[in-house]
Amino acid sequence: MLRRVSLVLLCVAASVLAADVTGTWNGAVETDAGSGTPKFTFKQSGETLTGTYSGQLGEAALAGTVKGDDIEFSFKATPQGESLTVKYKGKITSATQIKGTVDLGGLGSGTFTATKQ
Repeated sequence: MLRRVSLVLLCVAASVLAADVTGTWNGAVETDAGSGTPKFTFKQSGETLTGTYSGQLGEAALAGTVKGDDIEFSFKATPQGESLTVKYKGKITSATQIKGTVDLGGLGSGTFTATKQ
């Protein structure tokens, strides 16, 4: 019995580790500066992540990494003419959900969830 449970857990862990986030994701962000619903389009190649952000801060190219179930990405934005780097860091909790934190270039911070379309 213990062997079967271990095998099931190993298979579940392997499926999370093998997750590919390529596609379009709808976000929900809650920060000190307010909330938003950005859209992320990711393209994953191995551990390398590229794509686009579209939301309250405009549109921007993003870049980052996916290592196991850890995901990090960032992009540059210029709200009100001020340049800042927005950094997202989170966990891939399933094939269709990511949860984590966001840093708005030192101007605010908060949490986010993203759901794959």
